[in-house]
Amino acid sequence: MGMETLQTEAVGTFALGEDLTINRLGYGAMRITGAGIWGEPKDRKEALKVLQRAIELGVNFIDTADSYGPEVSENLIAEALHPYPKDLVIATKGGFARSGPNKWEAVGRPEYLRQCVEMSLRRLKVERIDLYQLHRIDPKVPVEESLGALKDFQKAGKIRHIGLSEVSVEEIAQAGKTVPIISVQNQYNLSDRRHEKVLKYCEQHKLAFIPWFPVAAGKLAQPGGVLDQAAKQHHATVAQLSLAWLLYHSPVLLPIPGTSSVKHVEENIAAAKVHLSPEEWQAIEGAAAKLKG
Repeated sequence: MGMETLQTEAVGTFALGEDLTINRLGYGAMRITGAGIWGEPKDRKEALKVLQRAIELGVNFIDTADSYGPEVSENLIAEALHPYPKDLVIATKGGFARSGPNKWEAVGRPEYLRQCVEMSLRRLKVERIDLYQLHRIDPKVPVEESLGALKDFQKAGKIRHIGLSEVSVEEIAQAGKTVPIISVQNQYNLSDRRHEKVLKYCEQHKLAFIPWFPVAAGKLAQPGGVLDQAAKQHHATVAQLSLAWLLYHSPVLLPIPGTSSVKHVEENIAAAKVHLSPEEWQAIEGAAAKLKG
């Protein structure tokens, strides 16, 4: 292939929970399932290869969830990568029940979450989950109860760190009263920055911000647009530029682009080598701001 591996100098590293040092460009394992994030992938062999290739290229942070498939993503990770490289950090999530393709229901009852954690440990073949994230706060269950269950697992040594997903600054602060929170996973990209306040909070408190849906979409990514022009100039794709912007924008952002194709995983990781000047990024950010609404 002749492709270089992920250069840590290029992407930088982040100390997750201040004790797990990872390369900032990770891999999100949602797309290695069937349509609607349901069932087995169309090409199982390719899915296993994608995971192996990501590791070969220097990725040491993989994000998944028990609801991807459900169970499929976690099973594939163990099949492709276990026994795991020493420096690999696998983050998973629980708290979403699935009843069919594209159907998601938040369930934060302690007994349900206890089952989620035990099953993830078994599927991933680990004795401790490095980062366990509450996939959604269940409006029907006090967050203290949901997090209380995770706190018990943390005390028992089965969870190292705890994170949240799709939350506001107020919710992070409230959750922090029950258990230390080290990461937040919210939707965020160059064209969707509604969680800027959360990002600032994460920067102040040294929390990881894991942006899901990290690639800019809509008008900003259209052919002939500012992002497209800059991408051509730098012999990059719009997706690569979107990822490079996240790495540039804040040191706490940990993009986890997902794909079910080896070619795309190689392309995403090559985003680490895309470098624009601050002036070029300002022009792109200016264009993004104009397109808001």
